[in-house]
Amino acid sequence: MHQFRMRTLGMIGGLGPESTIDYYRSIIAGVRERKPDAGYPHIVINSLDPDRVLAMLDAGRVGQLADYISSGVEVSARSGAEFGLIAANTPHLVFDEVQRRSAIPLVSIVRATANHAKSLGVTKVGLFGTGFTMRASFYPDEFQKSSIAMVTPTEAERKYIHQKYVGELLKNQFLPETKAQILRIAQRLRAEEGVEAVVLAGTELPLLLRGSATDIDFLDTTVIHVDAIINELLR
Repeated sequence: MHQFRMRTLGMIGGLGPESTIDYYRSIIAGVRERKPDAGYPHIVINSLDPDRVLAMLDAGRVGQLADYISSGVEVSARSGAEFGLIAANTPHLVFDEVQRRSAIPLVSIVRATANHAKSLGVTKVGLFGTGFTMRASFYPDEFQKSSIAMVTPTEAERKYIHQKYVGELLKNQFLPETKAQILRIAQRLRAEEGVEAVVLAGTELPLLLRGSATDIDFLDTTVIHVDAIINELLR
């Protein structure tokens, strides 16, 4: 019997570690489910330091961040990775520059999510993530290409989400009162801004909000990204 050969995947992880574990588990489960006879995917994980990344972002050292992520991708490629991903949203701030320098193709979480939103037929969505992600233009710009408008929370709401993200979620703390408040912000965006869905553009957010009883559609960027990765692995 001819053995199906999957390409080796390089994962830039650790940003934070909990969502990297989620990616790893989900990719393996998804491959097994969709092609049980394919064997297990070969995954090279290069776990970077989230504190270093946050320090660079806080200081506005975007060029340094691109260098750091690029060197991580280079190590993965030298380890045999044939294509790669960054298992976090915020570092996609420098995705285009990292892809330009990379010897291997990278699957963008932003593009995968925009494609998914387009397939759902939505025209206006909210954006939750770190303060860096909500302030930056990389998500709205990509969604604009698909004619989807993107709304961010108010400055005070963005500050709240960012503080909880960095202070709790990245430290593997998922508190019910934080969940309740973030759901309230989502409800406000729907009622006042008319958003049809909210993009969870922080890979720790789904870990907090999964299983919430709510009438709001949450676009889980981890699930969407993992699905795009599995498509690539099984091509």
